Amino acid sequence: MHRSCPLLVFALDGQYALRLGAVERVVRAAEITPLPKSLDIVLGVINVHGSVLPVVNIRRRFRLPERAMELSDRMIIAATRRRRVALLVDSVTGVVECTEDDVIAAEAIIPRTEHIDGVTKLGDDIVLIHNLDRFLSLDEEGALDDALKPVR
Repeated sequence: MHRSCPLLVFALDGQYALRLGAVERVVRAAEITPLPKSLDIVLGVINVHGSVLPVVNIRRRFRLPERAMELSDRMIIAATRRRRVALLVDSVTGVVECTEDDVIAAEAIIPRTEHIDGVTKLGDDIVLIHNLDRFLSLDEEGALDDALKPVR
């Protein structure tokens, strides 16, 4: 029996995905309040039903070209083992069902890829499966905690 591996597929100049278990919901892009003294990859914070969440710029982490936020952009509200975050993405394609057999471990393709968990094919496209738990290093987690203290 093949273990199911549902993915939420999103676009950032290419196809990426998160394991669906980490995703809480997808919302329209909203105004972001800057967060002084924060990490370079943190755009600021948003308020989601009374919770202040950091908005993470995946483009910066993956060294993709910057672009201005557009009305059609989306934010994926997701949870790591340590915190909830909002990820700013260009668009969300939807949920794709695959099995663990369909996923190639990132280490098998590109050794020492910290932020990518695996790779799968979606039609003719290659989809990189993002590992949200390894997105921030422990030092970055601590710096983000310090920057968020005044707004909590």
